[in-house]
Amino acid sequence: MEGVKAQSSPPADSILIVKSEHRLYLMRDGMPLRSFAIALGLSPVGPKRQEYDFRTPEGRYVIDARRTNSRYFRALHVSYPNTDDRRQAAERHVSAGRDIMIHGLPNVMQKPLSYYQTQDWTNGCIALSNEDLLEVWALVRGRIPVEILP
Repeated sequence: MEGVKAQSSPPADSILIVKSEHRLYLMRDGMPLRSFAIALGLSPVGPKRQEYDFRTPEGRYVIDARRTNSRYFRALHVSYPNTDDRRQAAERHVSAGRDIMIHGLPNVMQKPLSYYQTQDWTNGCIALSNEDLLEVWALVRGRIPVEILP
């Protein structure tokens, strides 16, 4: 049943993503509520520096939108690029990129399920299993902070 575990928990007040651990933590009052395995961009080491570098950003952002209709099973939009991201990209005369999401699996999978479960496969987004994303979806309400660490 959708969101059953989440219904008994208070909502998260922030999200912490630790790229080196391949983990997303839903936080409340500075303590983890839940932890989930994640996939990152195809080039997971280092911060996102420009469009199409296949890296997941590092920094402080917010969840600023929810999407039920996308190429993926639901998506929470991350407010990348922030001011620092735009500045560094402008200094290098490149586009910082956009549309970083926390999302589920592709609606139309191009590879076997095992690939998505064991590899970093996104263009720079943070991906979870559809089941885990349902729990995140239920516990994330409104514009909450997202911190993405190396």
